[in-house]
This record gives sequence, C-alpha cells and structure tokens, in this order.
Amino acid sequence: MPITHPHRPIYTPPTLPAGAVVLRVQDLQFAYPDGHEALRGVSLRVQQGEKVALVGPNGAGKSTLMLHLNGILGQDAAIEVAGLALTKANLPLIRAAVGLVFQNPDDQLFSPTVFEDVAFGPLHMGLEEAEVRQRVHEALAQVGMAEFGPRLSHHLSAGEKKRIAIATVLAMHPAILVLDEPSAGLDPRGRRQLMRLLAELPLTMLVSTHDMAMARELFTRTVIMDEGQIVADGPTAALFADAALLEAHGLEQP
Repeated sequence: MPITHPHRPIYTPPTLPAGAVVLRVQDLQFAYPDGHEALRGVSLRVQQGEKVALVGPNGAGKSTLMLHLNGILGQDAAIEVAGLALTKANLPLIRAAVGLVFQNPDDQLFSPTVFEDVAFGPLHMGLEEAEVRQRVHEALAQVGMAEFGPRLSHHLSAGEKKRIAIATVLAMHPAILVLDEPSAGLDPRGRRQLMRLLAELPLTMLVSTHDMAMARELFTRTVIMDEGQIVADGPTAALFADAALLEAHGLEQP
C-alpha cells in the first residue's frame, strides 16, 4: 500500500541511562466539570527500566492519571516524560513518548487492516515510508504477530486485538509504555500470552490493573491509589503481604 503522511515533528526517543527518571508527576490536581476531585496532589516518579503496577479500587483515579500522561485530560500539567514538559507545544512529542494502551482495544483499532493500524502512529510522526514499514514489521514481531499485517482488525480475538493495540504504540518507540487494565476481557490463554509479552518487553512500564496475581508476578514495584491520592508506593512483595493495607483500600491479597 502507498504511504503518504502529513508533516509532523519527529520524535526521537532519548537514550536514558539506568536509573534516569522517565516519568515525573508533581502534585497533580484534577477535578471533573461536575466538581468531583479525581486527583488530589499525585506525585510519582518512574525510572528507566522499571515496570510498575498501579492498583486501587474503582474510582481511585488510576485511569484519570493515565489520561493526563499524554495530555488527553489536560495540558501544561506538572508532568515530564523523558525530560519533555507536558505543554501544548510539546504535545505531539509527548504522545509519541507515552505509549498509552487503552483498556478496550477497539478504542485503538480503527483502520481496515492490522498493518494500517500499526502504521498510523509512525505515519503521523513524519517518518519516511521505508521507516514506517520497518517499524510496523518490528512492532508486530515484538508482539508475536508478524504475519498479521494483512488481517482485518475487527476479525481478531480479544487477545489478538490487545497485542495489536500494544504494537500500535511500540511502533512509535515510546519512552514509557502505559497500559490500562491490559488483562481485562481476556480468557486464560490470552492472559498468559499477555503476561509473557509484558515480561519480555524491555521497556519502562506503568500498568494499571485489578489483576493482583499479575501484578505480583510481573512487577517488583507497586503504587496503590485510593480517592485520588497515592496511599502507598513500594516493593510489591511487601505491600501485598500487608493484608490490613490492602483491605483498607478495597484490595485483596492475590
């Protein structure tokens, strides 16, 4: 298929040393138009190479936080990604740096074919056709779906759609991969395949989940949110061993 693209600033992911701060959120506040305070002074740092679970009850503010990270719910917030401040001017670059994967992959897959879905992001980054094609092939290979390019996205299983949705952001070479409830709606096989994929991807991650068993298995660090605030942040094993802490914030030990 021929590829044409509008002119866009090209995002080049920085080479960050181990331990560098990839994501910095400082005292983030947010209220919805009805007055509900969804975020009340959230501060968070994620370092290069970390894979962090974000857990908490429904309404804790997890999804609201994630939608701030690439400017969907506000700009000029106190957020930095790989040294880029979240400003209106930086928005195209921020949205390439933050690989946001929605809970429902149908919100992310809208093109006729898998190839076109995965090509969409690189295309709008201003990359040349050869680079776009290379990124699509690499991203599909990373999620174990190298032969799926010609397939129709809406004919895929839930697990396949989830992996293609991840490929759409991998193709943009993000500085951090941000996933909202990645195991939701998956059968046991799809869940196992997803867990294997997340374990193997060599990327910095922030993953919101209700799947406490997955969090325990995949993430060495966990952040607990409740009522718009971070109430605990530490080693997953230590937090999950604290039954009183989990119960106080609507969570169960896996």
